[in-house]
Amino acid sequence: MPNKRQKFDEEFKKNAVRLSFASNKPFKETAEDLGIGVSMLYRWRKRYTPEGEKTQYASLEEEYRALRLEVAELRMERDMLKKAAAYFAKNQK
Repeated sequence: MPNKRQKFDEEFKKNAVRLSFASNKPFKETAEDLGIGVSMLYRWRKRYTPEGEKTQYASLEEEYRALRLEVAELRMERDMLKKAAAYFAKNQK
C-alpha cells in the first residue's frame, strides 16, 4: 500500500513553530510529539517566525515558484508561436 503524504494546513504549521520556540523540550522530542519529522519542523521554522509571520525566505520561495510557473507558460507560448510561424511560412510559398 503506497504511503500517503500528509498535508498540514498553515495554522498547524504556525502553531508547531510557535511551540518549537516556546518549548523547553529538545527539538526532536517536540517534533515527535507533533507527529512530524525533525526536518519538516526545521523547514517550517525557516518559513515562519515565532510570532507566526512569514519570513523573507518564505516570500522568496513564493516568488521563485511564481517565476518558474511564468517561465513554463512563456516557453509554451514560444513553442506555439514557432509552430505557427513555420506553418504560415510554409503556406506563403
